[in-house]
Amino acid sequence: MGGDGMWFARRRRSAMTGLLALTGLALATGGPARADSITMKVNGWSNPPIGYVQFCRQFADQCAQQGPETAASLTAERWRDLQKVNLLVNQSVTPVTDLAYYNTEEVWALPGSYGDCEDYVLMKRKLLVERGWSTGALLVTVVFDEVGDGHAVLLVRTDRGELVLDNKTDAILAWYDTAYRFVKRQSIGDPNRWVSVGDPRWTARSTAAPR
Repeated sequence: MGGDGMWFARRRRSAMTGLLALTGLALATGGPARADSITMKVNGWSNPPIGYVQFCRQFADQCAQQGPETAASLTAERWRDLQKVNLLVNQSVTPVTDLAYYNTEEVWALPGSYGDCEDYVLMKRKLLVERGWSTGALLVTVVFDEVGDGHAVLLVRTDRGELVLDNKTDAILAWYDTAYRFVKRQSIGDPNRWVSVGDPRWTARSTAAPR
């Protein structure tokens, strides 16, 4: 999406990644969940991105429901799955815009050596499904990033909360710890349907803003 061009330089935030790995491992092995966690609100049906629709027409198997709709149990093994897949895809794919690579806008694809944010998401989702994760726990999600540009991330539903796998960083964050405004995501029960989401953090900011 539009903001990817600002992030072509490789980001290797080793110290932050290590810190988040320790935090995530504590959660995966039964550590305390964050007490002030915020629930993302589902507001109703939304139109899927046109790039996703076109991708599913070409690769229907990648858009089929697999496994239960329940959130994944975040065991230590599954936490390692998330770390390995996130790091593998982030390091093996070089970011490039669709316009530069395909000479057109909004092409969603499983990347080879190059791709943009949606392509990172699709590859991470594919690899995690191959490791036994259900599609109901792996939701392609559209957000506005910290500068207001459109961006895509993989939202991972777990019994310890919803986590974000992102090509902009190797750190795995709880969704409410990102600087993003969440807009819409896949439906839990049908990967071909999308729902709009409400971000209570932004509602709170709007309410608190001076008039």
